[in-house]
Amino acid sequence: MNLPDSPPSLWLATYGPYAPEPSLAGDLDVDVAVIGGGFAGLMTAYEVRRADPALRVAVLEHQVVGYGASGRNGSFGMTVVGLGFGVTAMLKGKRFVRAAHRYMERAVDTMGELIQRERLDCDYLRPGFLRAATTRSYVKRIQHDVKLMQDLGFTGIDWLDADAARARVNSPRYLGAMLEERLVLVNPAKLVRQEKRLCLAAGVQVYEHTPVVEISTRPRFRLTTPAGTVAAEKVVFATNAYSHLFPPLRRRQMPAFTYMIATEPLTPAQLEPIGWTGYEGVEDARNLIHYYRLTPDHRLVMGGGPVGLAFRSTLAHDRDEDAWRHLEEHLRFLFPSLEGVAITHRWGGPFSVTMDLTPALGYLGDHRAVYSLGCIGHGVSMSHLNAQVLRDLVLERPSDLTSSCPFVNRRVIPWPPEPLRIAVAGALRAYLRAEDWVNERELRARSS
Repeated sequence: MNLPDSPPSLWLATYGPYAPEPSLAGDLDVDVAVIGGGFAGLMTAYEVRRADPALRVAVLEHQVVGYGASGRNGSFGMTVVGLGFGVTAMLKGKRFVRAAHRYMERAVDTMGELIQRERLDCDYLRPGFLRAATTRSYVKRIQHDVKLMQDLGFTGIDWLDADAARARVNSPRYLGAMLEERLVLVNPAKLVRQEKRLCLAAGVQVYEHTPVVEISTRPRFRLTTPAGTVAAEKVVFATNAYSHLFPPLRRRQMPAFTYMIATEPLTPAQLEPIGWTGYEGVEDARNLIHYYRLTPDHRLVMGGGPVGLAFRSTLAHDRDEDAWRHLEEHLRFLFPSLEGVAITHRWGGPFSVTMDLTPALGYLGDHRAVYSLGCIGHGVSMSHLNAQVLRDLVLERPSDLTSSCPFVNRRVIPWPPEPLRIAVAGALRAYLRAEDWVNERELRARSS
């Protein structure tokens, strides 16, 4: 399937010259074939080679490394799972939240340790995370989540009143915020391509512009590409939002679409009313969240809000003028002093959603194939630790990770077939929108 010609993200548009690896030509024989050249695929290949340098490992990427979510995301390496602490507790229970948050704390730390240990040039920051409340309803929601996590025994998650929140990022709309210290911010395009460099140095073969168009499974895996084939003992599906393109994964997830904008670099005069000297990453407390940050060159990058849905297997939803307009209006609403600031980049892309809004990874059928999907837009840190879980699954070695990861080898509720699937997804989106609308009645009254 041809993937859409998408508007480049800020990260990809400003990356500079990039030399992709050659596409596969001819026949290749490996021990492990990894489909997908994003964070999960590259880091799984790297971890497998580190664990057993004798194994022959190849990564096959349909476009170029970082084409998908790994090059278009909001750049937050965070602890959030699904729709947040409270919703996840409601859906999965407090015991699950405790295990998931422990895993995600480890994921953020693992990502940061990798960047520092390998000296990956990716504009690394560790500034802390704010979940900002803009209505009294959101104050209650965030305070509930803070108490939930503190009652579960977690530290480093605290409530800030309005003055303390605005001392960090000064929006007149803020009524308070949750502060969580554990957050990594990166330039994701730089990071994923630095990880390609790590893979190549470790002996991984990386092929770009090499889509897998057919897979047969017996006696070994045979992956057919436009100009060659790959024979493999084991296969890793690191395909996340593109997983529905492969029949065995088709109903385990569906792609939804998020959209982002970036401003021109802000001047000191434009930044002075806002402060933001700590570069914290910020989200709000909506269901359909807004997320935003300040880059090292002082661009304000914002995403979220409207979510796009796709019928059947189409992926041609990376552009949405209404979503971009919404984000521009919300940016000015939060920071009135930025009225008239130029928007220089607009982009979008798919993220992977399971029926129960929870990530999933594990074996596919027998122990010869593994997969990872359903990060629900929070895969930057998660994919780095998931790669170590996938490594242990590929090598068929029990570990503390495979036993403690709450997402591994779990039952995945399948999405129904079309057209019921798009109806169910649309109904879920409509409910989330309606709840946001109710929670923001106060906000609309204050701003009218």
